[in-house]
Amino acid sequence: MKEIIKKFCTKEIILYIIFGIFTTLANIGSFYIMNSILKWNENLSNIIAILIAIIFAYITNKDLVFHSQAKENKEKLFEFVKFMLGRTITMILEFVGGLILFKFPIPKIITKTGLTVIVIILNFFISKFFAFKSKK
Repeated sequence: MKEIIKKFCTKEIILYIIFGIFTTLANIGSFYIMNSILKWNENLSNIIAILIAIIFAYITNKDLVFHSQAKENKEKLFEFVKFMLGRTITMILEFVGGLILFKFPIPKIITKTGLTVIVIILNFFISKFFAFKSKK
């Protein structure tokens, strides 16, 4: 059991969880403001909230979680494109999930939170093994 905990409690995973929480708060918080306070359509609110979260996540993941080793502008651009491609895929999954699940009689904020948790897990693997893959 200790080995499993040791394997999953790395500095990288802990930082990803911390910044994942902040990303989730940015996503859900902006969704809540746009949908519940400003009374914007839930799908428009959802897409804007996802975009805000993606930008926040790129900045924190690049520098604070995965410690990007990209030095040249070409490398940095390629890393950014891979990150955005991965996030675009999960954004589409989250958006389509919202289109389907917002129709059910479940509070929209609960649906949004559930979708966000799934996306965070997928994004960790995409970032670690695709976008910010170490050169080691």
